Amino acid sequence: MKSGRRRAERLEFGAFTLPILVSIIVVFYYPFMMTIRYSLTQWNGISKHPKFVGLDNFKQIFMGDANFSNAAWFTIKYALAYIILVNVLAILLALVLDMKLKSTNWLRAAFFIPYILSLVIVGFIWKFIFMQGFESLGASTGWGLFGLSWLGEQNLAFISILLVSLWQSIGFYLVIYIAGLQSVPDDLKEAATVDGAGPVRRFFNVTLPLLAPSITISVFMALTNSIKVFDVILSLTGGGPGGTTYSVAYDIYRDTFQNNLYGYGTAKALILFIAVLIITVIQLTIFKRREVEA
Repeated sequence: MKSGRRRAERLEFGAFTLPILVSIIVVFYYPFMMTIRYSLTQWNGISKHPKFVGLDNFKQIFMGDANFSNAAWFTIKYALAYIILVNVLAILLALVLDMKLKSTNWLRAAFFIPYILSLVIVGFIWKFIFMQGFESLGASTGWGLFGLSWLGEQNLAFISILLVSLWQSIGFYLVIYIAGLQSVPDDLKEAATVDGAGPVRRFFNVTLPLLAPSITISVFMALTNSIKVFDVILSLTGGGPGGTTYSVAYDIYRDTFQNNLYGYGTAKALILFIAVLIITVIQLTIFKRREVEA
């Protein structure tokens, strides 16, 4: 009886898991293996017989591709600024919205609604605002801030991309931090207050350490999203001015689908995948250790 029941349980387990395993292999592992194969070839995306070139694509990327190095530097700057700003602002807003305010629910919804929209749509909306909305505001207010070329000057274009990304995504991180704040026991806060700790000290000594799991999740999501930034650049600046806002993902798109360098673009995509994998593993390892210590 027991052996028959175990056999039935194994068959049931296999019936539920086998389709999932097959789907994962077909959707992820097979394309990944094809990516490795095409990264070693010179292919235009049409030819039936890609030319094998070995590691030449990778040598050219690391030794002679100025566009890739510039895109990598832009991506690093953007990722660092985005990770720091989105998490700091989300924590500050979460602290405010965790208070017992009458308009708390409305404010939470207002901050989260932009996250529902696609970054492509958000980029086009803000492109219109930067190009025409700011012009009208500058004419009516006389403020020189609105007369600046927000999408035509390199540093301002970087700031524009960063601001639009923060505006669109901060609601997502806000929800994570509000959930983390609501899980902090009130007893600890009250005990810290009794011991004479003020709001600032209570936050850094009690609340912030207990927010460690929320910080780990938020930093992980911000890290992966910022390194792969593409859609907002495509719709907002198109890589301009003069290619100064190319991210690594946008550079891959340009080489692969605009220049028809599918083998070369695939090699860049593989490098991006490995970089994201290594960075996220290191980040999760470090932050998980701090969670245990907290």
